[in-house]
Amino acid sequence: MQPKLSVQNLYKIFGDNADAALEMVRRGESKSAILSRTGATVGVQDAGFDIHEGEIFVVMGLSGSGKSTLVRMLNGLITPTSGQVMIDGEDIARADTATLRRIRREKIAMVFQHFALFPHWTIAENVAYGLKVRGMTAGARRARALEVLAQVGLEPWADSLPADLSGGMQQRVGLARGLAADPDILLMDEPFGALDPLIRRDMQTELLALQKTLKKTIVFITHDLNEALLLGNRIAIMKDGRIVQTGSAQTIVTAPADDYVAAFVADIDRGRVFTAGDVASEPTTIQLRSTSVREALRMMEQSGDRALYVLDGERVAGVVTYRDLAASELDGATPDTTIGKSMITDFPTANDDTQLHELYGPAGGGPPIAVTDGADRLLAVVEPHDVLTHLAGDAGEAAADDIAQETADAQPR
Repeated sequence: MQPKLSVQNLYKIFGDNADAALEMVRRGESKSAILSRTGATVGVQDAGFDIHEGEIFVVMGLSGSGKSTLVRMLNGLITPTSGQVMIDGEDIARADTATLRRIRREKIAMVFQHFALFPHWTIAENVAYGLKVRGMTAGARRARALEVLAQVGLEPWADSLPADLSGGMQQRVGLARGLAADPDILLMDEPFGALDPLIRRDMQTELLALQKTLKKTIVFITHDLNEALLLGNRIAIMKDGRIVQTGSAQTIVTAPADDYVAAFVADIDRGRVFTAGDVASEPTTIQLRSTSVREALRMMEQSGDRALYVLDGERVAGVVTYRDLAASELDGATPDTTIGKSMITDFPTANDDTQLHELYGPAGGGPPIAVTDGADRLLAVVEPHDVLTHLAGDAGEAAADDIAQETADAQPR
């Protein structure tokens, strides 16, 4: 599948000696040496990546890493010194003015950190500004503005002024303005950077919820690794104008490309990076109406499982443990006694995308966690030990060992 946006060998040199500086950077000379000898500043060097339709691609790095320069080259606000920026196969890095204007009008919108709302215009008028520039009629602009304001939960404030709204609400207006023209690609440059932490987290959650419906291609710029890990399908980490690693949050945390990336992720809460699906395993299951106590015990002894999930057809009905079944057999269960009387119907569940930090409580003891879908079908199971071993450092290993010791007496012997 052709990428929606493709960047290849992209460079930006600021200064009068850009050509000489470009040759030096291609030879591997440092930014400081190039500045000293040519007076030119290296903004971005040899950036390359593909972004597919519907993906949230996060570019993160510290101040001066080149991320804002990069995003401004993606819509032609800054002209690259060298390289390609392809949108649906068209190279906007070399596009003429008319082509660039058409691509911006039809395919790209940008949301900035500072809201830049017109203070004396209503919220609806601010949202419709880009539509006015495109020549849309007043009635059509109003209808579209109300539609996108409803998407971000601000339709009741359509006729208010920006000063009547909180910072978080004003940023939602900025987001609505970006969405109003229904762009294919949304460029977001530190959009939540000026917000208080709690409001910022609300906006992150809101963006993810909107994306489930809108499925836009989003390039999101941030200096906050936690934000990058939360939002990004993939993340590109920049340093000194160069992309040093691109990958999923899980890849970057578990396999950092170098010491710079490793230092970034050293203190990350892995429970907010990994999901139940990342640590789940294939379940061994039994059927409610046709499996006897003795047969279930034999299956556990063969597999080493301490618990088995019970299905009623395709739907998960409960779970049985070795301890309870063994007790049932001691109490006089016959070879044909089915497992229904020993079944636990109050069992822990999760979705495939449930973050591991939400499973710390259920992982503290009891049966494996059932990973189910919307129809109560069992997809996989998560062992408590596997949750805890994904915690960073020795503390996670120690906690996992404690759980293993506590449950050892429930294991088949």
